[in-house]
Amino acid sequence: MQESTLHILIVDDDKDYVDFVRHQLRPFQNRRFELIWVNNGEKALQELKTNPAIDLVLMDYFLPNTNGVEITKKIYHKQISKPIILLTSNKDFRIAIEAMKYGVEDYLIKEETVDTILPRSIINAVDRIQLSKKISETEKEKLILQKKMEAIQELVVTMCHEFNNPLAAIKISTDILMRQSVSEDQKTMLTEFNNNITHLEKQIVKLRDLDMGKYAAP
Repeated sequence: MQESTLHILIVDDDKDYVDFVRHQLRPFQNRRFELIWVNNGEKALQELKTNPAIDLVLMDYFLPNTNGVEITKKIYHKQISKPIILLTSNKDFRIAIEAMKYGVEDYLIKEETVDTILPRSIINAVDRIQLSKKISETEKEKLILQKKMEAIQELVVTMCHEFNNPLAAIKISTDILMRQSVSEDQKTMLTEFNNNITHLEKQIVKLRDLDMGKYAAP
């Protein structure tokens, strides 16, 4: 299987840790990692605005003049849709819970991001987001198809109604003619004509009551 590249934005003011992450992110599960480093939250926001290739953000909690949760909130409110993994040096699950409110996919302790833990967490987060997007797109397509079927159904009902009015008038006229003094041939013709009108009315009722949902794609 051909390797694909994940573009990772790391937001951290600790160069030594960034170098450690770069070392940890060796090719894993047919994925390569391209690391983009910024050392503060404002640069992170700017990079996210201008670089659509970013697949995931590694966000340190302790940042100059702010913290990772606050930057995550700004990303969330600016509707920048990128998965985020929050990195911190202590196990404060209150931080994790707060971060999850703003779309953080995972919460990792820096000292524990060894061996395959970090690349595995990144791949899992990216794959979850991609799967979620595919499901959303499928649901959107189903909704569009449903709306189309409803519009067709409404059109069919309207057409049936438009057909019924003249058919009813023709049938009444036929009944009136049959009460007149007409020949047997004319009566036979009118009877057959009346039967055809009745058959047509039944077909229109079937068309009107047709459940278009049965013909929608699964």
